Formats: sequence, structure tokens, C-alpha cells
Amino acid sequence: MKSLVLAEKPSVAKEIARVLGCSQKNKSYIEGPQYVVTWALGHLVTLAEPEEYDAKYRTWSLEDLPLLPQKMNLKVMKETSHQYKAVAQLCRRQDIGELIIATDAGREGELVARWIMELVHWRKPFKRLWISSQTDKAIKDGFNSLKPGKEYNNLYASAVCRAEADWLIGLNMTRALTVKYNAQLAAGRVQTPTLGALMDREREIQQFQSQPYWTVSADLGAFQAIWRENDSQDGRVWSREAADAIVARLNGKQAKVDKLRTTEKSEPHPSAYDLTELQRDANKRLGFSAKQTSNVLQKLYEQHKLVTYPRTDSKYLSSDIVPTLKGRLESIAVGPYAQHARKLLKGQLPVTKRFVDDSKVSDHHAIIPTEQFVNLSALSNDERKLYDLIVRRFIALFYPPYRYDETSVVLAVGGDRLYAKGKVRKDYGWKELYGGSGDAQGAADDEDEDENGGQVDRQPEQLLPELAAGQTLAVKQSRLKELRTLPPPRYTEAALLSKMEKHGLGTPATRADIIEKLLSTDTIERSQNRLIPTGKGKQLIELVVDELRSPDLTAQWERELERIAQGKGDPAKFMAVIREQASKWVSEVKSETKEYKPHNLTHSRCPECGKLLMEVKGKRGKSFVCSDRECSYRRAAEPVLSNKRCPQCHKKMEIHTGKAGKYAQCRPCNVIEMLDDNKSGRVNKHQQRKLIDQYSDNVSLSNSLADALKAAMDNNKK
Repeated sequence: MKSLVLAEKPSVAKEIARVLGCSQKNKSYIEGPQYVVTWALGHLVTLAEPEEYDAKYRTWSLEDLPLLPQKMNLKVMKETSHQYKAVAQLCRRQDIGELIIATDAGREGELVARWIMELVHWRKPFKRLWISSQTDKAIKDGFNSLKPGKEYNNLYASAVCRAEADWLIGLNMTRALTVKYNAQLAAGRVQTPTLGALMDREREIQQFQSQPYWTVSADLGAFQAIWRENDSQDGRVWSREAADAIVARLNGKQAKVDKLRTTEKSEPHPSAYDLTELQRDANKRLGFSAKQTSNVLQKLYEQHKLVTYPRTDSKYLSSDIVPTLKGRLESIAVGPYAQHARKLLKGQLPVTKRFVDDSKVSDHHAIIPTEQFVNLSALSNDERKLYDLIVRRFIALFYPPYRYDETSVVLAVGGDRLYAKGKVRKDYGWKELYGGSGDAQGAADDEDEDENGGQVDRQPEQLLPELAAGQTLAVKQSRLKELRTLPPPRYTEAALLSKMEKHGLGTPATRADIIEKLLSTDTIERSQNRLIPTGKGKQLIELVVDELRSPDLTAQWERELERIAQGKGDPAKFMAVIREQASKWVSEVKSETKEYKPHNLTHSRCPECGKLLMEVKGKRGKSFVCSDRECSYRRAAEPVLSNKRCPQCHKKMEIHTGKAGKYAQCRPCNVIEMLDDNKSGRVNKHQQRKLIDQYSDNVSLSNSLADALKAAMDNNKK
């Protein structure tokens, strides 16, 4: 008997088949002596659409809501049905004795395989391949230690609950809002509270009132110091008169060293990457969107086999990885990493609880390089940049802390106090990997960007001279600097990912897609690496129910899904709560009295129904669509210009197509002329050529016929 191996993608299936010795290639599978390897194409099976429960649901109606099927049905996805049929036929083969699930080792991967198994009524034994990288060694080791499939039943239950909850909440709320307000308004379990976070920040910015303040610095010759009222004050002075008085008190005076303290400090290496932290870092340092990082990372994992499983939420390694660490360092000891890696390979690697901790590893350990040979020239520019982040962060795990002496001094000038700090680096430690850069630790949480609207005049990093308590120094000059308080900044993707992670919105695997969904539905937009709600998004967040807007309930659901995956939660109870919420929220939308006004209405009217057109953004650029959802009119925003000129302003007229046919329109003058050739009696160029060909028959035209045709063509040009 043979084993049927089900991978998630053809590319992965081919690699597994090669490692397993399968060489007989077929259209939808690869066969060998012991294994038959086939693949899904992402999801082959999904939840049924509403109209597949009842034909009446083809038409969206408030009266039909909420849609709460007692049993959620599955269906084969039409676009990949050919591959599903092939997999189903393989499952029915008499020589297949077991199934090995080799889809991605995570919640979604489990769902891909289990839904297929459910529709084909798989009743034979099944096992699970659970690996964290796609190298030949990892695949071989994984097949030598296959897990019983039933060990992942709880993970499957969690995946089903997540999918059904998103269907019930997303579908009901989207239909209810869309029908209620006659506009395409999408809401969801995770995307709506994410939009809510962006809107909360937007309100903070709008309500913020900027205030001026001043800081005072003193030049003491060898270094600079900042005036502060006391140890806990930040140096801001809220009155110009008070700041001028401070400058006057300091100028030309002697400053006495009142307090002097030198402290040895150290900064340990940063943790290894999980997906969210890598997305944050790539956004801040490379300008990558979260989705771009996910896509590039997937190629490094799947195609190049250079990194471990990407969709992880852990920043730690498990103890079983420790024996492989030297091999991984040997593999990456190339190019710019050779010097740093070989330095470590000379001795014993320092392995500590700071990055190896089984208790802090969930399904997968942190993202690190594999033992695969690295050919940097084979990587694209984006792949190279992202791989660089991962490799340097991995090598840094084995480097000592960054150590420095920090000297702080407080100087007294009468009753005033001046503060200064200086650093003396003793050991670059792990920062050596980043050229000693102070920001090498990676993406700091953008939420730290002055949440309270302050803009502190930070002291520059400086070296202090040898100082002694009681020593006096002349204040050569004191300077006044005017600043203003600033509103909290709009979110970058890095900051929004941090916010989502902090509030439990989505998972590392889904957060990038949530952001992209908000962008694609014109709910938010990017502006100079910042995310801003659109007019549509601002109205939408006011129309959805309060509970869905807040991250608290969604975060609670996400925690419950995790408990279900661990075998501690109750799937039936969870889904009962979801159904109850969906029903309650639909009722609230039905009884709402608010109005929705499209933010992108133009002054142009739909040629089919007469209502105003909306300008919308799409993958192919801008287009105009009718504001009435029932009307299907749509046209490109960039109109085609005709050679016909407006009889009033003489500018070229735009060509459009309506129910009565093509017409030319001058928007400024609102002049419209039909372009139906038959009705106008004119001959278009195609007809002209056809007429010439018809009568010429490769014989030169008579002068009279040629003259007649020329006259017709000239008349048409006028």
C-alpha cells in the first residue's frame, strides 16, 4: 500500500516528491514506489455561499438577515475544482492506505487539508508532517517522525471556528450595512476594530491643540547641558518670559558640579524574529508593507529554503534546535556575514534562556536561517534585504551585550540646575553586526512616538571631559529654543502591527491581509508611509455597532480560539456566542437612523439612471461607478477623447457609451452628441476602407468613383 501525501502548493509538493524518490509525473500528482504526492492550490474547499442554502439569498435584503445556518456547509471552489477532483480520485484509489497531511504547519494549513478530507469522506488512517523548514534534511527528518493526525484535532477545531465566525460576522454585518445604506460597506471581526484604532488616533489628532514651549541649553565649552527645573522635569518651559529669565540668570555665570555619577550599562542582544516583529522592522528600515514582507518571506522559506517557517508568533527557539545552531552558522558564513559567523564558530556557542526556551515556543520557533547553502546572488533585491535582517538578528543572538559607561552630571548655577549625560563605549558587542549603529536593535514601537503630543528637545550624544565634584565651569552662552507640542503621529504599518498585536487583533499570519483588505476597500489609504482613514472609513466606523468597533471583544475571541487549539476551550460554546452576537448586531443596524453620504461623489451623473457617479480607486487606476448599488454602470476615470470638438468651447469631446449607443460629451458645456454612424448618415473610417476594397477589386478606380469617395471622406472629416 502507498501513502498519499497532500501538500498545500505544487512547488512544495515537487520538493517533497523529489526527496521521497517520486519521479513519475502526472498532471495533478507525482508518484513513486511508496508515495503519491499531490497538492491543493491554497484552499480547494470553502464555506458555502448564502444562495447555496436558499436561492432567495442571491438578492440582498434586510428582511432575510441574520443568516445563521445551523450547520455550515462546505463546497468545492469553482476555480480549483479540477484539482479537487484529481485529489478525490487519488483518495479513492485502492492502493492508497493512508494520508499524510503535508500542508503548511499551522491553523490555516490544517484547515486546507481537513476540509478536503471531509468532502471526500476520508475514513482511512492519516498522519501529520510538522516541519519548520523546507530543506531536504527537514523533510526527511519530518517523514521519519510523522505525528498521528488526531493530535491536531484541536487545531482543526480552532480553524473551523475562526472560519465560521468570520463568515457569520463578516457576511451578516457587510450585508446589513450595505443594504441599509445602499453603499458597499464591509465590516468584519478583525478589520473593523483595526479601523477603529486608526479612527481613534485620527480623533486625537483632530482634537489636539498645539502649544508653544521653550527649552534652554547652556554651552559649557567641552559639552552642552540642558536646563531642567528638577530631576523629574523634562526641561520644557511654558512661558517665553520665564525662559528669557532663565537665560539671563545663566549667562556669564559659573556652574558648579553638584552631582556626578558614572554607571556601567549594558544592552543585551534583541530577540530573534517572529513574523510581526519582522514586518515591523522591514516597514521601518526597508519601507516594506506588511504584505510585501510576508510575500518575500514566503519565497525565502518555500523557494530558496533559506529561512524557517514564517507565520510564527514566537521569538524563542526550542531546545531541539540547539544541536543545529553551528550548522546554520556555517551555512551563512558567506559574503558580509563570513567574518562575524566564523568568529563564533571558533569557540563554543553561548546558548542562554534569553533565546532558547521551550516554554515560550508555541507551534513554531522564531524565524532563523536554515542549514541550506546560501547563494546570495540568486536572491532578488527585496529577498536579499529581508534575508539580511534575519541573518544579522540570528548572529546577534550569540554576541555579548553592548556595554558602555554612562556619566551623568548635575550642575548648579545659583538656584538653577543644568543636566548633561555622556557615553563612553566599552564594547560594541552585538552592535558590531550593525556597524555600531544605535538603532540596530530594529524597529522600535511607533506607539512610543510621543503619544502625549510632546516634542522634547533631546540632548545629543556626547563625550564628557574629566569632571570632579565641586568643580566650577563657566557658562559661555545659554540659548533659547522655541518648539511646539505635536499631535500623536498617524500610524505607520509598523505601529499598527504593534497595536494589533498588543490588543490581540488577528494573528501574525492574518494581520497583513487585514491591512490590505482595508486598503483595497477604500476604507483607509497610504500617505507617505502612514495609514489614514478615508471619508468612507470615517463614516463606516460611525455606522458599525459599538461592540464590533472596540478591540476588546475581538481580542477575547482570539484568545478563546487559542484555548480551543490547546484543547482547553469549547468550540460549540464559542460558536453559540458568535451567532448570538451576529443576530444582535444585525438588529441594531436595522433600527439605526444614521445616514451615509458617499465621500467620493462627483458632479457627473450616471448616463443610465441619472444618479451621481462616485470616483473609486482600483488596481487599474481610478474609475467612475454609479452611487446606486443596484446600477452596474462603471467606466474608466480617464475618458477617451474624440476628434469631434464642442460647438461652444471647441475643445475635444469625450467618448462614452450609454444605453442608446456611443455619444460624445463636453463636460464643461454639458453638450452631448450621439455618435451612431447609421443615424448620422456619415461613413466611419472602417466603412470607408470597406467601401474602397469592395469596389476596387485590385483594379484602379475610375476618376468619377475616386472623386466621389474622396468627397465623402472629406465631408466626414468636417
